Amino acid sequence: MIYLDYAAATPLSKKAQQAMLPYFDEKFFNPSAAYLPATEVRREYEKAKGDIAHVIGAKAADLVMTSGATEANSLVFASIPDDAEILISAAEHPSVYENAKQKKFQTIDIDANGRVILDDLRKKITPATQLVSVCLVSSELGTIQPLSDIASIIAEERKRRAFASEQTPLYFHSDASQGLGLMEVKVARLGVDLLTINAAKVYGPKGIGALYVGHNVRLKPQTHGGGQELGLRSGTENVPATIAFAAAITEAEKHLAGERKRLNNLRAYFKKLLAEKIDGIEFLGKEKTQLVNFMPLTIPSLDAERLIFALEDRDVYLSTGAACAASKGEKSPTLRAIGLNDKQIAGSLRITLGQPTTKEDVEQAAQAIADVVANERKRLTNAG
Repeated sequence: MIYLDYAAATPLSKKAQQAMLPYFDEKFFNPSAAYLPATEVRREYEKAKGDIAHVIGAKAADLVMTSGATEANSLVFASIPDDAEILISAAEHPSVYENAKQKKFQTIDIDANGRVILDDLRKKITPATQLVSVCLVSSELGTIQPLSDIASIIAEERKRRAFASEQTPLYFHSDASQGLGLMEVKVARLGVDLLTINAAKVYGPKGIGALYVGHNVRLKPQTHGGGQELGLRSGTENVPATIAFAAAITEAEKHLAGERKRLNNLRAYFKKLLAEKIDGIEFLGKEKTQLVNFMPLTIPSLDAERLIFALEDRDVYLSTGAACAASKGEKSPTLRAIGLNDKQIAGSLRITLGQPTTKEDVEQAAQAIADVVANERKRLTNAG
């Protein structure tokens, strides 16, 4: 099997798996209990939170552990008043876009490479804007967004409000799920008030994520009970998954520089092979501002879904756009926003590389893709 959809999900690393196993049996205790074994689990849980927080330049007390990125994003949007204005980029994941649709929102335009147009952001911020949400990395194109530049624009608007004695708050949120583990992610440097991260993208378990909450932010709890996680997410903590998340992200951070270089070289080789084998292939985005493991492309006039099913027969697995959108049979609004036409969108594929990907995988996958493209073109010619 050659798996090339690491933006959708990563396998659980061996270190993460080993780290979490004791907390299913001998260390099964509820961390809120008062007796010694439970208080030891509490200490280990808080240490794990601290290890996760350290990677993004924060402290354990700044994190709210969630069931994943979707819940973290939902917690942010649920805390914004219904009559407040919200701005999101046109490259957001469905978990941001669908939450924004429940409110009064506008999208910030993106350029042909999927990068936010800063002048459009300046134009669309109004005195009523209370939230700006822009992903760190697009889940479809791998485009890295200029968050620090966006933070500067937001800071300018805050200064204007302070000078005018306006009391409306303005928060900056980013879903950093795709970037974590493959680039440096520090909340202070990015200038964000709220940051979403997700274990399932960094070789940790599914069902666990976290929301960084800045000290100036006030959120509304969506679940009520024992007051866990800063009172924002009551319920017994998911200790095994949090321990595994910490192990996975610590391991990824340790090997970040080497893995980035390896993936960048592997991507370049993959692109070369595909360009040699497939006429008319178009690679999307700009490598200079793209996460190193992303290789989105389009083969215009072909049906990407047919290609994916044909590749599955050859044990090669990749996707069309974001997995969440593709599963509902919808066309990508992000690809439309960067100016692709219907034929380009129909033929779009998202290839993402990961830790297990080898040179041999890339060579076999390139040949398999070339073969199914040739077969599909022959079928269309005969049908015509």
